Amino acid sequence: MVSARNSEHSLIAGPVGKLEVVLHGGEDTAAHVAIVCHPHPQHGGTMDNKVVTTLIRAFGELQLPAVRFNFRGTGQSEGAYDDGRGEVDDLAAVVAWMAERYPAARPVLAGFSFGAGVAGNGAQRLAGVAHLVLVAPPVGRYGFSERRSFPCPWTLVMGGRDELVAPDMVNRWADTLSPVPEILAMPEASHFFHGHLVQMREGLVEILRDRLREG
Repeated sequence: MVSARNSEHSLIAGPVGKLEVVLHGGEDTAAHVAIVCHPHPQHGGTMDNKVVTTLIRAFGELQLPAVRFNFRGTGQSEGAYDDGRGEVDDLAAVVAWMAERYPAARPVLAGFSFGAGVAGNGAQRLAGVAHLVLVAPPVGRYGFSERRSFPCPWTLVMGGRDELVAPDMVNRWADTLSPVPEILAMPEASHFFHGHLVQMREGLVEILRDRLREG
């Protein structure tokens, strides 16, 4: 679990009721803020997922304020699951909330599995996204992978032994996109990255430290 130290639990206004968020503080003058989306809520995914908290730790090492949140109908968030559609509206509400707190910072969107699909769709819809991090994205589902480009630089994290999302299919899809992603390939990792979370965190910090400095 991510430490409760320097974190703030809140219920904020969402599109269909309150959304449960946890903000992990970084530098108040940071040029970027991170918003992290969790895996499928109907398969046990919440903002406490270990990949989500690993992403939060990576952003913390970069001194970025970072928020994780529960989609509608999960935890204390109100509403009901909406097959990835309304969840993009939830993400937009959290991005807007972060913009009020850090008006000079640009958002970095990140997500794992189902959450990667939501983040990918959010990047297409929301203005000013600085970077996108997709971990084991569900290519072929939720509509995000139907477009041939993203409006921002992006990083793909993929396990070579993913049993739920076919690595070859994801890599072929990524090769067709503009811009091409920075790829953090983890050949021995499964879908949930058991035993490889430290490697993921360290690899992302190395990639994002340079990429976010560029813009």
